[in-house]
Amino acid sequence: MVYEIRAFWEDAAVDHGTGSAMGPRYHATRLLETKAMRRANAVTTICEGLRRDILARGLPANKVTVIPNAVDVERLQPSQAADPALVERLGLADAEVIGFIGSFYNYEGIDLLLAAAARAAVARPKLKVLLVGGGPGNERLRAKTVELGITERVNFAGRVPQEDVGRYYDLIDVLVYPRYPIRLTEIVTPLKPLEAMATGRIVLASDVGGHKELIADGKTGFLFEAGSVDRLTDALHDVFDRRSEWPAIRVEGRTFVEVERTWDRSVANYVQVYDYARKDPTSRAT
Repeated sequence: MVYEIRAFWEDAAVDHGTGSAMGPRYHATRLLETKAMRRANAVTTICEGLRRDILARGLPANKVTVIPNAVDVERLQPSQAADPALVERLGLADAEVIGFIGSFYNYEGIDLLLAAAARAAVARPKLKVLLVGGGPGNERLRAKTVELGITERVNFAGRVPQEDVGRYYDLIDVLVYPRYPIRLTEIVTPLKPLEAMATGRIVLASDVGGHKELIADGKTGFLFEAGSVDRLTDALHDVFDRRSEWPAIRVEGRTFVEVERTWDRSVANYVQVYDYARKDPTSRAT
């Protein structure tokens, strides 16, 4: 048996509001999953942050392999020219567009993005925000735009069919991923920044541990101090002021995904894991 860890159940429950930190259920879930990992022949996980936590539970290093998140590079091609009809419908003509594509969970920090956009717009009157997706934070974020007085600058596109997502990436100059610095974001790498890099978009992300495993600051994207509206505002200005560097960063981001984060590469990495698991004599000993 190969056991895969993409996040920890107990941490996800806390961050989604369905569990409490360090309560009885938290500890019980953690204990049960640790037992499952010990009984497995091999364990895989998606990033170094999760691997460090797993090893701290006493699993031997040779039993735990990192096989990172990957994307379909055939489906996610470098962005094409934006669809004029979609640009017109969303009111994005002649705009500097920043955006987010994903699920609207509180830890994603989309409220920080809105606050920074309100500040940056004072000096950048063409700045607009496109939010694609949905989730528990949807209504709270809509209320935030009213509070900030930027409803006319923010477009909530809602959830879109998977086959149309590329058309929305084409509309956005800078994809922003402002995750808050919490346990989940520090140890887990997200998938969406990889998708953005695959489409040749410019990525601006908070410097939580999960993002730092994906993004080389100034080379494949940009990082800013997590949790700070001031730093995100400054970073937005800086990124747009460095437009001359964008072509090279787009190429580097796409190359990173093509070389390191494809499904073909992930599948190939599993071969040695299954070979190890088949030969492992100790899995049922604990």
